[in-house]
Amino acid sequence: MDARRLRTALGRFTTGITIVSCVDEAGAYVGLTVNSFNSVSLDPPLVLWSLRRESPNLGAFEAASRFSVNVLTESQIGLSRRFASAHAHRFAEGDWSLGAHGTPVLKDGAAVFECEFHARQDAGDHRLYIGRVLAFHESARAPLLYRSGHYHRLGDVI
Repeated sequence: MDARRLRTALGRFTTGITIVSCVDEAGAYVGLTVNSFNSVSLDPPLVLWSLRRESPNLGAFEAASRFSVNVLTESQIGLSRRFASAHAHRFAEGDWSLGAHGTPVLKDGAAVFECEFHARQDAGDHRLYIGRVLAFHESARAPLLYRSGHYHRLGDVI
């Protein structure tokens, strides 16, 4: 199997862009850009995302009991890039606060899901995280989209 061609083909599927965040054992905010976010179930309310097992952030998410999924808007491309980089002070940009369930939440996003870990599962080179939604907030702001290695805006409804 040609991994590069597979990655290109998978990139044809348009996704939203999120920042998944938690608080580490020392009380510091940890977060990264994630586009592998999906709904799993409404009853109970479950969501899923995945993290590369070689990620330097893996230990923080393994030790955490809760996380937030912050869905970015079209105007938050800079945040997406910042949290996808190795920037040491990622949370210095954006309006962040501690949510009701003890995780970093972003003000002015398209949506925020505050979750507790429900299940963790290794799958190939990634770790799957399923979270039970404890609280959520949404706005009418257009989400930031990603396809074929590029950011996109939401188009017309057809």
